[in-house]
Amino acid sequence: MTDSVLVTYGTTNGATAGIAEAVADVLRKDGLNVDLLPARSVTRVASYDAVVVGGGLYAGRWHKDVRRLVRRLRAELAERPVWFFSSGPLDASASERNIPPVRGVKRAMNRLDVRDHVTFGGCLEAGAKGRVAGMILRSGKGGDFRDFGAIERWAEGVAETLTHT
Repeated sequence: MTDSVLVTYGTTNGATAGIAEAVADVLRKDGLNVDLLPARSVTRVASYDAVVVGGGLYAGRWHKDVRRLVRRLRAELAERPVWFFSSGPLDASASERNIPPVRGVKRAMNRLDVRDHVTFGGCLEAGAKGRVAGMILRSGKGGDFRDFGAIERWAEGVAETLTHT
């Protein structure tokens, strides 16, 4: 059985952190010891039995902190089970169908033999940082499209795998 899990994330406005928190909560409820850390603060993963990495999508790319973590710690990540999630579509599409990983995430998945990847809906609400975020909000395309039921079901699948290996 897996004992310790790192759930790490890259986020600009906090929505992806909210998804990571929900994933961590499910894993804890299933008896796993979980650390929840922003990707920019992770220097090693060798002390963890498994890792869940989540990143917000911005213009078709994963958050820079997550890209850097995966590149920097690739050798350590390759030695343990890893799951990826992305957060981003500002519509209901992620709840309606399986959205494949963007090119950079797919490339990282192939290098690491990632167990699974899922794309969840994103969230962009008033007060979000950045010029592009402001433009999106002014156009009326913001909102919270995270489906916490889907997030919890996916995390249950991760927990099931980890507690039965």
